[in-house]
Amino acid sequence: MRRMASVLVVEDDQFVRSALIRHLTDAAHTVRSVGTALEALREVAHFRFDVVILDLGLPDLDGSEALKMLRGITDVPVIIATARDDETEIVRLLNAGADDYLTKPFSVEHLSARMAAVLRRARSGSAEAAPSSVLRVGGLTVDPLRRQAELDGVGLDLTRREFDLLAFLAGRPGVVVPRKELLAEVWQQSYGDDQTIDVHLSWLRRKLGETAANPRYLHTLRGVGVKLEPPR
Repeated sequence: MRRMASVLVVEDDQFVRSALIRHLTDAAHTVRSVGTALEALREVAHFRFDVVILDLGLPDLDGSEALKMLRGITDVPVIIATARDDETEIVRLLNAGADDYLTKPFSVEHLSARMAAVLRRARSGSAEAAPSSVLRVGGLTVDPLRRQAELDGVGLDLTRREFDLLAFLAGRPGVVVPRKELLAEVWQQSYGDDQTIDVHLSWLRRKLGETAANPRYLHTLRGVGVKLEPPR
């Protein structure tokens, strides 16, 4: 049986907003909607949502700034709805914490499929985590349930996507994970630019105190994939 979701629609175009609300409500989801970024921030501060659909062309703040502010206070999955189809901009938004994006105009079927994928990922992540599932690789400890990671006893300050990437690799120590699998499992995308993975690996390496030239835990095999293993 399909579980309904609590959805926040952030869209200033009243026609688009009404259509989204109608479609999501017909699909048995609970919907709240706002037309500005500041209202969206207030909503996520006071209510718990399963997913946010965020328009970029908001009247008070650009959606990319709104995304950055949302990521400062919540890990809720965010799907960007944008009329912009510039690949560089889309990669930048994914790197900034967006979970997926849709280019306007899009069909309700397309939105439903993207929402289902994002929600599946979020729910499977919380369902699979168990108190005994703490992962240990060398001096690295990853707790999927509490979403905490430590290196040699010192807590790591990771973004949600950095944590997801680290946890996925830590669950497969010593295994070379193809980039396509990382995109599918961590980003829930069947296709994408390798730059998305490279940027997050670079940030993660920095927080692990290593570099691509001098890796300790994260090893990239050019043209193959990435593996995480304890230092030798």
